[in-house]
Amino acid sequence: MADRLRSRGSVRTAVVWQVLRDALAERAKTAGRDTLDILDAGGGTGGFAVPLAELGHRVTVVDPSPDALAALERRAAETSVTERIRGLQGDVAGLLEVVERGSADVALCHGVLEFVDDPAEALRNVASALRAEGMVSILAANRNAAVLNRAITGHFAEARRALDDPHGRWGAADLMPRRFVLDELVDLVRQAGLVVGQVHGIRVFSDLVPGTLLDAEPGALDELVALEAAAAERPAFQAFASQLHLLATRG
Repeated sequence: MADRLRSRGSVRTAVVWQVLRDALAERAKTAGRDTLDILDAGGGTGGFAVPLAELGHRVTVVDPSPDALAALERRAAETSVTERIRGLQGDVAGLLEVVERGSADVALCHGVLEFVDDPAEALRNVASALRAEGMVSILAANRNAAVLNRAITGHFAEARRALDDPHGRWGAADLMPRRFVLDELVDLVRQAGLVVGQVHGIRVFSDLVPGTLLDAEPGALDELVALEAAAAERPAFQAFASQLHLLATRG
């Protein structure tokens, strides 16, 4: 997995992986076993699920797309982790119809809350799938970053609409994802009966740095990963990170 983190595309998820690895190690220690049961809600083709299975964990991916689940199955076979990955068709609104309550040590809810009809319900369902002291990793788009992005690319009217819109949209609601600020995510977590733990800003700089610079400067990728990690926990930088990452636990 180290090589994966060094690829240009994975710089954007390097901080999430670093945080997850440390959190999973701590959760395994608390559970008293090395293998955890992980639920990846909306896990798609297995971008997180397969590497987690490579670490030795059992991963259940729930996703509404049969094509994504087919791709997950192929990826699992290619990496020889088929026996540790299970793909189920479903969505977070009906999550408890396909997985048991209290069956997961850890749940991932990455890039899901932006697209569901009811984010509060979705997160409650994910929380219900956790065992006592279970942990959920939440990754969601940051509204402030959308405003900044539209402004620095010269789309000032769109930036203003995104700034004023309660969901950070600048176009048709049925075509655009919802975006959040940190206080909104914290409220959703607490409403789901979870306790907020670590908070990180993800992709603070990587979406702003020209790709040509990263390709031209030796060591630039590693330096960018280190910079992202250093800034991720600082509230001033979290405010305009492209994504917000929260860890929360069930009591």
